Order: sequence, then structure tokens, then C-alpha cells
Amino acid sequence: MTVARLAIATHNAHKVGEIWGILAPAVPGLAREDVASAGELGAPSPVEDGVTFEQNALIKARALAASSGLPAIADDSGITVDVMGGAPGIFSALWSGRHGADRENLELLLAQMADIPDEHRGAAFVCAAALVTPDGGELVVIGRMPGRLTREPAGESGFGYDPIFVAEGESVTNAELDPARKNEISHRGRAFRELAPHVAAVLGG
Repeated sequence: MTVARLAIATHNAHKVGEIWGILAPAVPGLAREDVASAGELGAPSPVEDGVTFEQNALIKARALAASSGLPAIADDSGITVDVMGGAPGIFSALWSGRHGADRENLELLLAQMADIPDEHRGAAFVCAAALVTPDGGELVVIGRMPGRLTREPAGESGFGYDPIFVAEGESVTNAELDPARKNEISHRGRAFRELAPHVAAVLGG
């Protein structure tokens, strides 16, 4: 039986696979069975009461490192809109009042931005990725994907605000991008690729 060497603070198996896929090329010998989700480890979800992406990522990673005794990684992410002072920010997933209501969230944001001209519709996806070790070591890195908001949703891939966001240098929304291309330029991909060498060092890779 393989014993996990790294814990990932999520209960979403798809997200575990996605993060492992980002880390594996940069972490020598990291097999899929070396990582385990909070759900697989029976760890509860902590209250995310931070006021920044960094704080919430650390809350999740600290809790999982403490409960599992393993090095733990976590992320917190969302969309920030320039003319809204960085909102929705940490409230991205519940912007419309109900957590994870993707369509309602993006429709509300589009309505709030309806009178904003195209040249002022700048936005960015932001991801804070945290690594916490059981001995108290901590590191947080930030990944950003700058771009702009569209006026209408387009595309069927992705999730969240992807249908109304066009990344810098692209001509289609995130929801229309090839998934491999999206992962290459995404905020989460950038954050975890930066974190990967530090994960490798912690695991002795």
C-alpha cells in the first residue's frame, strides 16, 4: 500500500488530478498515488474567514497539515475587476449570494458592468497557492491571468466566470479555449508551477 506524501486541501477529485498534473513534471518521482485530497484523508473543511486569497489558502493548508501530519498545499482563487476595486475577489464564488451559482454570479457581474466602456473592462483571475509543512514552514505564491470582461457569455468549457473572460493575448473566452492552452496560461497553473520546486524540496525530490 502506497502512503501519501502530500496532501491537497480540496474535496474535489478532479482538482487533485489537475494539481498533480501541474506538479508532477517538476517534482521528481511524484506519482498520482503519492497525493491525497482532504476528502480522502477524512479532513474537515475549515472556516475560510480570511480577507485575502493568501490568507484563505493558508487557512486551508495549515488545517490540513495539522490534521494529516503531511506537507499540505491549498489554493484560493477568484476574479478581480479593475473598476470595481478588485471585487468580486474572495467573494467570487458567492457573488450572487449563493455559493457556486456560476451562471447567476457571472450574470450579476455583467449587469454591474453594463455601462462600463470596453477600454475600462480590465480584469484578472488570481490564485494564491500555499504550501505548509507540519513543522510550521509556510510559503504562498500568487499566479495571475490578466485580461478583460466581455459583454456576453461565450463557450461551453471551463467554469465560473470563464465564459465572460478573455485572457490577455487571446481572442476567445476561457470557456472557448482548448483546456491544455487554458492550463498553460491560467492563474492556477502559473501559481502551482512556481510552487512546484518548493514542493520538490520539501519531499526530498
